[in-house]
Amino acid sequence: MILEDLLLFFMQAVYIVSLFGLAIYGLNNLVTTVLFLRTRIPHKRPELPADHETWPFVTIQLPVFNERFTVERLLSAISRLDYPRSRLEVQVLDDSTDDTTLLIRRLVDQIKSTGLSIEMLHRVDRIGFKAGAMNEGLKKAHGDLIAVFDADFVPPANWLIKAVPEFQSPNVGCLQTRWGHLNSASSTFTRAQALGIDGHFVIEQTARSYNNLFMNFNGTAGIWRRTCIEDAGGWQSDTLTEDLDLSYRAQMRGWHIGYLPDVVVPAELPAQIEAFKVQQFRWAKGSFQTVKKLFPQIVKTNVPLKVRWMALVHITGYFVHPLMLITLIMLLPIGLFAPHTLKMFPWTTIAGFGPPFMYMVTRSETAPRLWDRVKLLPFLVLMGFGLSLNNSIAVFEGLFGKKRGTFVRTPKYSLTNEKSRIEKSFYSMTISPMIWGEIFLIAYSLLTIFVLTPVIGWETIPCVLIYTAGYGYMVLMNLWQSIEVKQPHPIAAHL
Repeated sequence: MILEDLLLFFMQAVYIVSLFGLAIYGLNNLVTTVLFLRTRIPHKRPELPADHETWPFVTIQLPVFNERFTVERLLSAISRLDYPRSRLEVQVLDDSTDDTTLLIRRLVDQIKSTGLSIEMLHRVDRIGFKAGAMNEGLKKAHGDLIAVFDADFVPPANWLIKAVPEFQSPNVGCLQTRWGHLNSASSTFTRAQALGIDGHFVIEQTARSYNNLFMNFNGTAGIWRRTCIEDAGGWQSDTLTEDLDLSYRAQMRGWHIGYLPDVVVPAELPAQIEAFKVQQFRWAKGSFQTVKKLFPQIVKTNVPLKVRWMALVHITGYFVHPLMLITLIMLLPIGLFAPHTLKMFPWTTIAGFGPPFMYMVTRSETAPRLWDRVKLLPFLVLMGFGLSLNNSIAVFEGLFGKKRGTFVRTPKYSLTNEKSRIEKSFYSMTISPMIWGEIFLIAYSLLTIFVLTPVIGWETIPCVLIYTAGYGYMVLMNLWQSIEVKQPHPIAAHL
């Protein structure tokens, strides 16, 4: 009897803690959105002096790994940047193991003939992955400022002209610009992704930057002050999110990360659901590797308590997925053995309005009308619930795994709104065995509905149905895309 009581108490405690945890993250969305609505973005921006020779020298680093479909588009955009050639150099940091290297070599030779200082730095070992490549490039870089672009980004010609003046403020160690989307209109899946990313860049990053809260460099479409990188300890490869890691180390050293929400760099969204899941897995695992690494330092850092609290909620944001998964798993036993627990703390449901409210406020080029965002919200909800297994495993690997793990790139295909089909499928990803876990959770959700409905009625059924639909969305998208994607083309066809 005592053992049964202890077990019941444990289940109730786990459920209540999960409920409160979800409430904290939901309320954080509400607070962040309110901060955004109160934010006044300055209209007058600093300008560079008339004498071009006094402008900061900029090194642009382009980390590339097997990007045969996007690297030409990237290099073409970089070659058009409107910045004095005497104050600019480009490093293509190539770790490729396929024919991308041959393509880059040819493109670099072509661009070099136009007068732009550009070189390819090829590695064969991939030690440290992206962080290792940028460290190697930094050894040869001459720039006071280091700009970074991933292969699927297409910076506009005036990007440097708009971004570089922000470094006239001496405490700005890094500057992030907003991500746009090249192929958001190609499907409902990409539209929903775009809304999710816009929520981060339009609302969260703006609110954090302009309210002096810790924020993160997003790994691309930004610029670092070289002295800031060095002062914060440089790029380190012991996490999968070297950008988040360096961002927090820099801010704890007193540097500020600036943000320009109106300077947009379009990029390609993952077109495959499996590629999207791999991207999310890497971000979730890497963020919790960073949590494990920096948590004590963040708690002790010499900043106001509210800044530390908001930093901890921010850096642990992916923990919402394990909390979602635990809540689902506990619903069945709690509903059977302690159904009164399900009616405790009804106020926590208010926090559930946090994410929808944030996305309703998120107005951008891809979803300018409120009705456009309303239509996408159900798909974004399904994706969030459907990712809970994928990202929960990533979080626990980040917290308890002994190894950093392999940096698995997100395959891109040079897609746009006009060209949305994945025809070049050499990089296409096969279905992960995780699909069996998602199928199991569909069955478990349906079992929960079947068993609990006669016991407690229909009160919790809508919530469980969202889980069912979320995992179902992931499974069906995976199966559909595995049929839709064509067979790979021969490598030689793309040389």
